[in-house]
Amino acid sequence: MQGVLSGFAVIAVVIGVGYVIGRRGYLGEQARDVLTRLAFRIASPALLFTLLAEADLSSLVFSGRLLVTALSTAAVAGVFVAVGAVRRWGVGRTTIGALCSSYVNSGNLGIPIAVYVLGDASLVAPVLLFQLVMVAPVALTVLDLATSGEKQPLGRRLLTPLRNPVALGSLAGVAVAASGVEIPGPVMDPLILIGNMAVPAVLLAFGISLRGSAPPLRSGERGPVLLAVALKSVGQPVVAWALAVGVFGLRGAQLLDVVVTSALPAAQNLFTYASSYRVGETLAREAVLVSTLLSVPVLVVVAAVLG
Repeated sequence: MQGVLSGFAVIAVVIGVGYVIGRRGYLGEQARDVLTRLAFRIASPALLFTLLAEADLSSLVFSGRLLVTALSTAAVAGVFVAVGAVRRWGVGRTTIGALCSSYVNSGNLGIPIAVYVLGDASLVAPVLLFQLVMVAPVALTVLDLATSGEKQPLGRRLLTPLRNPVALGSLAGVAVAASGVEIPGPVMDPLILIGNMAVPAVLLAFGISLRGSAPPLRSGERGPVLLAVALKSVGQPVVAWALAVGVFGLRGAQLLDVVVTSALPAAQNLFTYASSYRVGETLAREAVLVSTLLSVPVLVVVAAVLG
């Protein structure tokens, strides 16, 4: 328990440093964008590749923990879809809301939390791959059919998640681990060094982003936003806990892993999807922001109860 809380303390301090940097303008106006691109396009893919290339895939990918994640995702997304159908929120808007209710931020905040709270960054990789390979293509197909946007061909859109640098790094690591190939030190060591930048870059960028954030829940999307946030911040971790304990018999560290992962906030790239299809943009933006702010106390409570 003490180690878990210490992990959160480390994260909070680095986020606080990022906030001060942003408030003081020490790194200029583009600091957040530069740090985010560094983490997303370079450091995080390198980190996940190096971890997964030497991982035991049977304990990560083919496990009850991933099934818990998949089932809890389907459960809370299904609740939002049902409410959206009753309230007639529209297919596109409801799809964005369902994603905000269930699609966790495993690629950004998930990595530092996995490192400092769970002790292993590779634990978020199966969740990230599940979302990018299965959830995102299904959601993008629904959005494509439900909207009349001009965009790229459907096949290109479905492949968009697989062009994600973090997904590519994870898939490459899985491929190396499955092949049994051992990467020589002169190749792996620079990747490890680059990957070590991922966690501090993400946390500093998040801290910088807190400066000047507009107050949420003041738009006409208040109802859908509150429902999505409630499902994401409370519903999904509760469902994950119930499935993990009642169905799969998980205990100890494995139980903590799946509940913490499920309690992560809505992923930031959901706003990108909403913007691309020009549907539910306010819903996505506010749900991501509020669930991110709520994730801190929620994760602390989860760690206190299960850690």
